[in-house]
Amino acid sequence: MAVTGARRQAAAQTEAELKAAAIRVFARVGYLNTKITDITAEAGRATGSFYKHFASKERLLEALLADLLAEGDVSAGLPGHNGDFRDRSAVRWHVALFWGFYRRNRAVMTALSQAAIVDEEFARRSREMLEPDLHHIAEHLTGLDVPGDPMTAASLFSTTLSGYAAAYFAGPAELSEEAAIEALTSFLHAGLGGRSA
Repeated sequence: MAVTGARRQAAAQTEAELKAAAIRVFARVGYLNTKITDITAEAGRATGSFYKHFASKERLLEALLADLLAEGDVSAGLPGHNGDFRDRSAVRWHVALFWGFYRRNRAVMTALSQAAIVDEEFARRSREMLEPDLHHIAEHLTGLDVPGDPMTAASLFSTTLSGYAAAYFAGPAELSEEAAIEALTSFLHAGLGGRSA
């Protein structure tokens, strides 16, 4: 039993090291230019060890997305969370939270975008993984006269938020981060037909 537990722990450690190595390599050379051998070399592991944990580079990226979604689930329970997007401060809370999340996870967020552009199947699977988050945003739109149905508006909200963050961090930035968050909040709040605070 102790041997099995030690093996599981070692396997989990190797998986974590491969994920961390992948993030570092993605940050340096981009997802599309990254080879599996780059990841294993960065992790100090044999190439064969990669395939014990991930069937492909795309599957590793899906595992990283699952980690990000789990982090997002925890964030939704933080103090200050207000689901009424008629209130500008509720929109700003979500924008600021996502902004910090994007900054911390920029390499993975960029990799997700790159992978979705070149791999239609990956794009489909990642959309399926992200759908619960869209439903969460759609629930916040209750009572608002949004364009289209709530899921369409949630998609517009999320796409605008992530697209602007991607453009901002690709630089050079003309606004401070605080000013960018304020501008994005005002834009999204007005677009959702929210009332002034």
